Amino acid sequence: MKSLLEKDAYEEIKTRMDALHEKSERQWGKMTVGQMTWHCQYPLQLAIKNKENNSKGNWFIKTFFKKSLYNDKPWRKNLPTASQLKAKEPKDFNTEYKELKSLIDEFQKLKDRDVWYPHPSFGKFTKEQWGQIQYKHLDHHLRQFGV
Repeated sequence: MKSLLEKDAYEEIKTRMDALHEKSERQWGKMTVGQMTWHCQYPLQLAIKNKENNSKGNWFIKTFFKKSLYNDKPWRKNLPTASQLKAKEPKDFNTEYKELKSLIDEFQKLKDRDVWYPHPSFGKFTKEQWGQIQYKHLDHHLRQFGV
């Protein structure tokens, strides 16, 4: 499984992102490319901030969905999105794109971090799993826009 913490996967994601533009058309779903680049920021921010939390998460999500976050099987199209991660208004692609690229760079620089706190919904992840889920999420949405 590829990981955003690995140089090759990081460079691949950055190259694929360079193929996005303001008029990139979605292949499925409802988000515009601006909304997608906004949406992809939150999981990165969550890992970068690395805040300790006491959330036990949802047992159903942890039991049945968590393993799909960091395995080699691509996510299917049109998966439901958590309501707080849905862009409810238009987003400026150029602004959101720059922020997302910056967060990807910042996340990749954490490859030597030793302490990673649990995800508030999914619970404990190893460093490797954090890198894998970040890669998989970005890959899913880049495929959504044909790159």
